[in-house]
Amino acid sequence: MTFVPLSIGNKDCTTQTPGSPDPQYHYILKATTGDTLYPPDACPLLYHSWFQVDRILLNTDITGAGLINIAGSITTASLVAAGGEVTSNGGTHILSVKKNFDIPHPTKEGWRLRHTCIEGPENAVFFRGTMRDTQYINLPDYWKELVNPESITVQLTQIGTSQDLIVEKIEYGRRIKVKSGNASTIHCHYLVQGTRKDGEDLIAEYEGETPADYPGNNDEYSISGYHYDVKEDKK
Repeated sequence: MTFVPLSIGNKDCTTQTPGSPDPQYHYILKATTGDTLYPPDACPLLYHSWFQVDRILLNTDITGAGLINIAGSITTASLVAAGGEVTSNGGTHILSVKKNFDIPHPTKEGWRLRHTCIEGPENAVFFRGTMRDTQYINLPDYWKELVNPESITVQLTQIGTSQDLIVEKIEYGRRIKVKSGNASTIHCHYLVQGTRKDGEDLIAEYEGETPADYPGNNDEYSISGYHYDVKEDKK
């Protein structure tokens, strides 16, 4: 092995940037093999505590207990997994807490508006609206394949007068027939809810130390702060 100094004629141990950019992807080799042959008059052996490149092609994994700080974007066709908190917006947004949005207030200048998502022990969907001078709530066509018809529930809020509203029947998840017990004209708001059938039922409580211990099919879920839109290794 031959030692070739970067600065000919003078020992220079300062940081240098020799060579020209290489546009090809190469494996990074460990350059300290054969330490006993390293010349005694060379610069002290160094390891890359910091390094800078223009582009990295990653074939497998990044593993570490520290931080990855990126000013740009990450694009991956494989997995990005985090064992701790995942933050965004310069560390101001912790993904594991709640599912939120925060926007400039639509009516108060200098204010902001923050909302959070409803959470519950089922994979539920809803459909709401107002009905008038009709007996039927027509559900979206896709509900027949998306929602378990046996799980459908209906809430009615009568408008203007007492109408003694009753859900007469639910026609296999396609439409809901409402009637008035006192023969009034129907005018009300409705909220229809149901549980998705395109997958297994959610198991709300289970024994375990991490989300990887979930006894159901973890492929159906993306847990905020644990594997946000990415799946961890399954047990």
